[in-house]
Amino acid sequence: DVFSGGLPFSRLSALVAGARAVVSGDTGIAHLAVAQATPTVTLFGPVPPSHWGPPPHPRHLALWHGPEGDPHARRPDPALLRITPDDVLDALHRLPPPEEPAP
Repeated sequence: DVFSGGLPFSRLSALVAGARAVVSGDTGIAHLAVAQATPTVTLFGPVPPSHWGPPPHPRHLALWHGPEGDPHARRPDPALLRITPDDVLDALHRLPPPEEPAP
């Protein structure tokens, strides 16, 4: 079960695969979405997207307001906290439209 919350990984994977887009911190869910070609907006805190970010592609956008910080800090990274809801909404609007399914 994912995060011991009772959601089987197969169900999480299906939800991510069927999503119009995934907004996530730099976690396994973001990486799963990239692997399934689901459009993503990924929020980065102390570690820049150049380390663990998605591959360059218009359907994968990374938000980061650096500088690098401590990924093991006890408090949320200031760079992560500088990402605003408007930043996320703007990124979502910049994602390309979904591709048409093959006939």
